[in-house]
Amino acid sequence: MKTEPGAWNILIRNSIKNIDELAKEINLTEEEKIDAKNLLNFTITPYYLDLIKKYPVLRKTVIPTLNEFRNSEYESIDPLDEDLYKKTPCIIHKYPNRVLFLTTNKCASYCRYCTRSRMVGNKNNFSRKDWEDAINYISENNSIVDVLLSGGDFFMLSNKDIEYLLNRLSKISHVDIIRIGTKIPVFLPQRIDSELINILKKYKPFINIHVSHPAEITDEFINVCNKLSIDANCILGSQTVLLKGVNDDAKVLQELFNKLLKNRILPYYLYQMDQINGGEHFRCDLDKMIEIMKSLISYNSGRSVPEFVVDTKIGKVPLRLDYVFRNENGKYTLTSFEKNKSIEY
Repeated sequence: MKTEPGAWNILIRNSIKNIDELAKEINLTEEEKIDAKNLLNFTITPYYLDLIKKYPVLRKTVIPTLNEFRNSEYESIDPLDEDLYKKTPCIIHKYPNRVLFLTTNKCASYCRYCTRSRMVGNKNNFSRKDWEDAINYISENNSIVDVLLSGGDFFMLSNKDIEYLLNRLSKISHVDIIRIGTKIPVFLPQRIDSELINILKKYKPFINIHVSHPAEITDEFINVCNKLSIDANCILGSQTVLLKGVNDDAKVLQELFNKLLKNRILPYYLYQMDQINGGEHFRCDLDKMIEIMKSLISYNSGRSVPEFVVDTKIGKVPLRLDYVFRNENGKYTLTSFEKNKSIEY
């Protein structure tokens, strides 16, 4: 697959952007026949549309349903309290020595379970001034050694803007690690063009790819990941959200993580789904997650077993024996990297 620089924008323009357009392409279920304008923004790339036609299990991840109108009392538009840690419009500084840099609110397609549904796809995107404020904040805080570029999806930016941000961050002496979080290889592999590969080759950021199911490991996906790891010399990892009815099965995840490792992508995190509004139908309980964890540890080699994590208001909580305890009332107490903090789950 060879893609000319900028050609991916044509695919973005040809994406499905509303339910009426989608109904012309696939037969919708009664749960899917909804007015989605008041929900999380809706877009499906032509590439991923072809994939969900072939593998219906994936449609739940990108097609809205009536379930999104059903909110539980513990759900929130900001389940991780990111806004409490916002230092500039783009910077979330929650952990002592690393920051989240929100570079854009755009994605190639919109996941129905997105933890940032409050902002992705909004008309008011981040400005160049917002970027400069973020870079200045990082420059002025010597404790920051690690920057995660996300959004939205960092690879939705132009190649010119990607190089600009990577270049500016690479010149900050105390920043040792630059990471990128993306789902572009899954939603729009055509975006990874030769010009972008040459840019990434200069800066060699760590790249973490959001993958949900073995069906997403296509020839196109493998091809662009080979370019990222071999041609651009980037280290690749993956992160996966545990989704009821999609991948909440040990055999499915065994296959996924083994396929990723086979293609030099190290499984990094398996997340419990965040407690976003309207997301209850996706969420598995912790007993299910622990059951899957035990099965994976039993059958997969260590390199193909990710860290099992619950992301909470107090930070990421690894599901290990010294981090998770069952209370007398049958619920769990989770502790975080800050040992004096805990949360009931």
